Amino acid sequence: MSDILTNAFHFDSLVWDWIIALYLFLTGMSAGGVMISIYLKRKVIEGPANLNGILRANAIFAPLGIIFGLSILVYHLQRPWTFWKIMLHYNPTSVMSMGVMLFQIYMVVLFIWLGVMFKQEIYDFMSKYLSGLSAIRNLINTVLTACKKFENGIEIFLVVLAVLLAAYTGFLLSALKTYPLLNNPVLPVLFLFSSLSSGAAACILFGVAGFKEPTDSPSIKWIHGFERPVVLVELFVLCAFFVGLYFGGGQKEVAVATAIGSGFWATWFWIGVVGIGMLLPLALNHFSSAQTQHKKTFVIVVTGLSLLGVLMLRTFILYAGQMTVV
Repeated sequence: MSDILTNAFHFDSLVWDWIIALYLFLTGMSAGGVMISIYLKRKVIEGPANLNGILRANAIFAPLGIIFGLSILVYHLQRPWTFWKIMLHYNPTSVMSMGVMLFQIYMVVLFIWLGVMFKQEIYDFMSKYLSGLSAIRNLINTVLTACKKFENGIEIFLVVLAVLLAAYTGFLLSALKTYPLLNNPVLPVLFLFSSLSSGAAACILFGVAGFKEPTDSPSIKWIHGFERPVVLVELFVLCAFFVGLYFGGGQKEVAVATAIGSGFWATWFWIGVVGIGMLLPLALNHFSSAQTQHKKTFVIVVTGLSLLGVLMLRTFILYAGQMTVV
């Protein structure tokens, strides 16, 4: 068993390991959660958005997902003290450099949006714990009040940035031309839908478990209705991903056989990604009674399985994709 794991997680052509898979997962979850939260705020939620459990949860996991993701990326690059250079010196021909710029803009706009939505909470917090910094408190309040006038434009821009961020990680991997499984134009689309899937699961899980959002609230009901077609489309895109490779012939066909034909990663894919991460949550939601679906434990289990499935998908794509080289 140890030899199988060693061969699966350590091989000569491996460049990016599980740390990058975790980075891809956290980034996608943040982007997907933001897209869903903005739609809920604009179309579903009635009353003050800052009181909604899902949006309150998103205010924590969306920025933390990006911060933790970038932190482990910096750690993985093994040059944390010189990473700031890529954040100031942009190269328009580099996918990595353009991605760093996208991350920076996304983070700024995300914090502005959250600041506008939770302006009163921020002001109350600073009044209570930072009473001596009245000048800074008033400045922040003035800036957020001014940004409130452009809230609609900020939300539209943030959705565009979130879509680009969700797809960007797919573009980043597809730029690796020496790996036929990764050098696939369908990969950004697959990552976009898996980001929506993980974002939906995270919104429900953290909203219900962390902020006591009722399991029968309009927000939860909408996400449940949205989540199922997203997973089905994700399955279709995943199928198109492998079919396109298979009919590409040569090393592309070899890459498909290596990834999902047999061996450790094929088992990981069919049982973990497809079975546990996609089909099992769909089956549980379809065959369980409405009463069962409204139980907190059921919600936590199903959303946990969905998040696990997306993490396993990102890990599978990363490792299986590097096993076959042109």
